[in-house]
Amino acid sequence: MSKIFGDHAERYTSFAESSGPNAHYERPATLRLAGEVAGKQVLELGSAGGGLTEQLAAAGAEVLGLDHDPRLVEIARKRLGARARFEIADLDEPLSMVPSASADLVVASLVLHYVADWGPLLAELRRCLKPGGALVFSIHHPITGWLRSDRADYHRVELISEDWDWDGVTVTGRMYRRPVSAVFTSLLEAGFAIEAVEEPQPAPGVEDPELDRILRTTPVFLYVRAVR
Repeated sequence: MSKIFGDHAERYTSFAESSGPNAHYERPATLRLAGEVAGKQVLELGSAGGGLTEQLAAAGAEVLGLDHDPRLVEIARKRLGARARFEIADLDEPLSMVPSASADLVVASLVLHYVADWGPLLAELRRCLKPGGALVFSIHHPITGWLRSDRADYHRVELISEDWDWDGVTVTGRMYRRPVSAVFTSLLEAGFAIEAVEEPQPAPGVEDPELDRILRTTPVFLYVRAVR
């Protein structure tokens, strides 16, 4: 998992709150795919500072948020108080804090591309979900990942890097890009049925016209809803 989010915890939390790709593109699409969450048990992977958690809780979900960084978990706990529960977790390890068949929905917003091997994690998520429960996730688009790679072998899973500007500070994120087939084969092998695949348009409100154009015309994120 990338350490930059914890190393810049406060700055990232503030940036993600209102940045165009997060506030007007990623979160609206994720919430739409999540559907009605009132009264549902939601397991959120990569809860960070609690921005998406707050929206899920406000919609009536009972949320358990997991993040690998203690500082981000601390920020989320202060932000949400008793409205959600947060735990420190490594997604490369078993999710021992989550009972079997306890979640109606798993949400993973821009986090799975930090996991090299999806097999063990998807098996854990299937264990955590109730029968008929859903996994909704977003990842950096495989096309964009391919363009940022050395393009030596499309079919491999490989670590790539990308520079981001977080309110005037440049940080370098490192993530795994994988071919489209690997995304969906991993889900099918783990026993999930693919229910929806989206490459959405941004919601209104992106203030930067150039950013709005990029979000509307280029492959940025890929969204999937899969059912146990």
